[in-house]
Amino acid sequence: MNDDDTDSDVTDRMLLQRMSAGDRVALGILYHSYHGRLCRFLTRLTRRADVIEEVINDCFWIAWQKAGSFHGDSRVSTWLMGIAYRCGLKALRQHGDEPVEDDPRHEERTPAHDLDEDRELRDWLSKGLERLSADQRVVIELVYGVGHTLDDVAVIMQCPVGTVKARLFHARVKLRNVLPGLAGDSARHTESAP
Repeated sequence: MNDDDTDSDVTDRMLLQRMSAGDRVALGILYHSYHGRLCRFLTRLTRRADVIEEVINDCFWIAWQKAGSFHGDSRVSTWLMGIAYRCGLKALRQHGDEPVEDDPRHEERTPAHDLDEDRELRDWLSKGLERLSADQRVVIELVYGVGHTLDDVAVIMQCPVGTVKARLFHARVKLRNVLPGLAGDSARHTESAP
């Protein structure tokens, strides 16, 4: 953990202490600090924006209720990701994960200088990730997207480190096998476009 992570965790722990005393401002600060990270993380479980927002709200409701019981066995970010992961699994059991069209507002949030090549690369990787199980996508996001250690991921997913390693291994093997074929599909679609 680098100095920035340590400083961030110290701040997060102070916010949790304030939340345990009923400080709603501290809750708002923590919510805004983690909302984007949790959105990105939860898109590996589902693409449904309504479910993602519901899960984030549930996550922070639980964090509000349990702030006083945080013992510091992990970083606050690991604790929150674990809550979000479990809330996400519960929401998927309740709602299912029916595919929905991409949120049209997503295009509005994309910066104007974003290159088509970057968008194609993200789409290609996204299609590859869709071929993975939800647990494999979550492990990939937590390790490579968020930067958690394997030990942190084991805490978040409430499973042994060996299970995390196995999911990561199988996810990488599957991506290695499916991405070249998806690149061919992507090139064919681009060539046929007017």
